[in-house]
Parts: sequence; structure tokens; C-alpha cells
Amino acid sequence: MALRNIVTLPNPVLKRKAHAVTQFDKALRTLINDMVETMREAPGVGLAAPQIGLLERIAVIEYFEKPEDEENEDAPKKVWAVINPEIVKVSEETLMGVEGCLSIPGLLGEVERHAEVHIKALNRHGQPMKIRAKGWLARIFQHEIDHLNGIMFTERATRVWQPTQEVDAEQEV
Repeated sequence: MALRNIVTLPNPVLKRKAHAVTQFDKALRTLINDMVETMREAPGVGLAAPQIGLLERIAVIEYFEKPEDEENEDAPKKVWAVINPEIVKVSEETLMGVEGCLSIPGLLGEVERHAEVHIKALNRHGQPMKIRAKGWLARIFQHEIDHLNGIMFTERATRVWQPTQEVDAEQEV
């Protein structure tokens, strides 16, 4: 595994729509492993391929599987690697939350997101998978899928600011 460089704005790759993945081979699995390592090292809870300069519809996420686990730091986290993900259903309920981004260091924003999303995607072997995410996990999936569509969180934010406290800086998605 190898760390990849995270690109930041104004790199134009971040504003472009990523292409569907069609090859499910060893190179893809290596890329996914590199993305997970890079995300952890950053540190972040999600990373999309455009953030490492690749216009491919790949995202990795590491977070608590159940919303109730968010209160327990010792709860196990799960890693998702999603290929060609699509949000197929959203809740009517939305929630405001603070987001940051590894590709926009030094900024945070308040973003309204759906409280729950249903996602269909392919796993690292090309097999179909369905994910139902709630709360912060739903927020992370929406944030990463936005990256695959060339959308930055700042475009959805109602307010953007530079953090002044360490607590704020821990919100990076």
C-alpha cells in the first residue's frame, strides 16, 4: 500500500464529474487499499478518487455503522469501498451539520443533508451492494458522492468559515 497525494482547490479535477469504473482487477483493489491508507493518514472519514487526482467513481469511507455507536469511541468502525455509487432514495428529513474537506483545508461549513440515504453501488469485486445510511454516515456518503459529481461542500454550505478551535478541525469529511 502507498499513500497518495490529496489534491486541493483550485485543482480542476475536483470540479469534474468522475467516470464509471469498468475494470475490477488487482489494480483497482490496490487503489482502494491506497485510498483507505491515505484517508486514515490524513486523517479523514471519507475519500473520493477525484481527491487523489483520479476521475473514477470510487469512494472509501470509514465510520461507525450504527448512529448509536457515534457516542462510543470504542465502538468498531466499518470501512466501505463503493464503486459507481448512486443515491437511489433519500429521506424527506434533512439535518444541518458542520463539514470540512481534506481537499479544502482550513475551511468548515454548515451543510444541509438528507438524514437518511439508500445507496446502490458495486464492491471492490464488482458485486452489487446496497447501503442504508443514517445520520453522520449518511452525511459522509452524500459528501463523497458529491465529490464524484464535481461538487464541493462549499457549494452546498449556507455558511463557510475558518475554524478557530481544535474541535472544529476534527469535523473534516
